[in-house]
Amino acid sequence: MRRLLLCLLIAQGQAMFSGRTDLVRLPVTVTDGKGHVVTGLTAADFRVYEDGRLQSITVFHAGDTPVTVGFVVDHSQSMRPKLSPLAAAVALLAQSAHPDDEMFVVNFSDHVSLDLPGGIPFTHDGGDLQTALFATSAAGRTSLYDAVIAGLDHLRAGQWDKRALIVVSDGGDNASLHTYAQVRAAARESQTVIYAVGLIDESTGEDERPDVLERLCSDSGGVAMFPRTNDEIAAVLAQVGRDLREQYTLGFVPATRTAGAVHKITVTASAPGLGKLHVRTRADYAVPRGPLGSNPEDPR
Repeated sequence: MRRLLLCLLIAQGQAMFSGRTDLVRLPVTVTDGKGHVVTGLTAADFRVYEDGRLQSITVFHAGDTPVTVGFVVDHSQSMRPKLSPLAAAVALLAQSAHPDDEMFVVNFSDHVSLDLPGGIPFTHDGGDLQTALFATSAAGRTSLYDAVIAGLDHLRAGQWDKRALIVVSDGGDNASLHTYAQVRAAARESQTVIYAVGLIDESTGEDERPDVLERLCSDSGGVAMFPRTNDEIAAVLAQVGRDLREQYTLGFVPATRTAGAVHKITVTASAPGLGKLHVRTRADYAVPRGPLGSNPEDPR
């Protein structure tokens, strides 16, 4: 069964790039008992725990702040009929984005390339994004993991701590030098959130692996979504955009930083009159110890 997977990875922090390598940044979405997003909370309404120990919240942002966004797009043969509706959806998302957002495109099949026109690193122009999406022909194999690593690495050149990476793929990987374990390690180290959107094609019998990216998204505080047709891609991207605008950003400075160490994260929220609140954020983070994707990792 063929599936189109679109992943949005987001690493979030202060509105402007802080330059602090010791700061742990957490994108947080809060919903009530009916699943409605809860806005208007303050830092005092949250509790952040690292490995079960309460942390002091040193950074707090709520509402719409600029974001650095990357679109990582599969150009293997099966993506050919999906590029046009995707490009239209990306253009719509750009039109509704924050005026200071910066965006880029990474295309991949057998190889990975950054394809904004003129070699510019970022843009806010939907036309530039559409041009980039068609810069590579749909053919060949799929180097998904290499492309995700490249996207995560390029995010570090952005000026905003609040970051997003959108990966569009039909699942699986048959050409990467990197492994899924290295992608997960890189996402941990870059404090990246992943949103996955899968478009399912019931007419094929291929065994794709959406569960892998679903797990990666869940671990990093994201959500997996599955529109049934190409026509629903725009609605899903709009939903992701709303999620970005409604997130809180919490930050804390850990007491210790041991290179390679993985720390569990728990965040709770409560406020008078709102009942039980549900918090979605990343499950853990890792202290960097080398270039993104270079660390060995349990391939669970």
